[in-house]
Amino acid sequence: MQNKIQNVAETATSHGMSRRQFVNLCGLGIAGMGTVSLLAGCGGSSKSGSDSSGSASSASSKGTKEYILVKKGTLIGVSDMSYPPLESIPDGGTKPEGFEIDMMDAIAKKLGLTMEWLPATKFDTIIPLIKQGGKADVGVSAFTITDERKKEIDFTKPYLNSNQGLVNRKADGKVSEDALNSKDKQVAVQSGTTGESWVKENLPKATCVPLDDAIQAMTGVQSGLYNAAVLDLPVASYLCTKSYTDLQVDLQIATGEQYGIVVSKQNVKLRKDLNAAIKALKDDGTMSTLQKKWFGTTL
Repeated sequence: MQNKIQNVAETATSHGMSRRQFVNLCGLGIAGMGTVSLLAGCGGSSKSGSDSSGSASSASSKGTKEYILVKKGTLIGVSDMSYPPLESIPDGGTKPEGFEIDMMDAIAKKLGLTMEWLPATKFDTIIPLIKQGGKADVGVSAFTITDERKKEIDFTKPYLNSNQGLVNRKADGKVSEDALNSKDKQVAVQSGTTGESWVKENLPKATCVPLDDAIQAMTGVQSGLYNAAVLDLPVASYLCTKSYTDLQVDLQIATGEQYGIVVSKQNVKLRKDLNAAIKALKDDGTMSTLQKKWFGTTL
């Protein structure tokens, strides 16, 4: 996402949106994460005023400008929390878990910050929330980096590659795009995602049904309400393996997507330091460890 560098030393009143490729998601391999060291010059954070806006000040002895944060010493994230194994809140639980949750904990540690999450938020409202500012510093919800989204916000460099997956009932057998591209077919998607864009572009005769989250889409296909669903391949594969065993990923759609962390255009230094942390986690093997833990393989 190529963005021009800009000065972020002034007070911020605003700052702080789809996914995937792999197939076999069997047992979860868990490996320990080594201790990570802080990145030089990244430990600063802004003061928090009564309006929740951060104020910029000196971040290090070298005089670099610190990034804008809603809350001093804390990196506040927002996600829809309904996209396992990337992020979700287990039934009966309150604490989020998943690949992106663990990744952001590791990134925050690299930056000398504490990671906090807002309550689950509808996917298609996250980018406007980051753009508006005052509530969260980053959006992390398997956001595919697109030119359209970059008109509103900035993205970090990619941290995961992905494609889309088309899901239907095993009992229905193999399905083709031509068979689904019919006015009597309904295809469920998560609203605001690249899956929705793909269905509208490639299955124009079918009825595209936008829903709040992937779980609703999968449940609708399972019940027979919808003929199919299109969502990020890692999530589709995971859910078909773990929860919806009567469904199958019938078609892998090679969209060549990459996920990035959503950041306000004003938060240039934060984006640069997030990029440095992502690179460090790839270099030290943490990203591979987390992929094996949550996907059963590296992607």
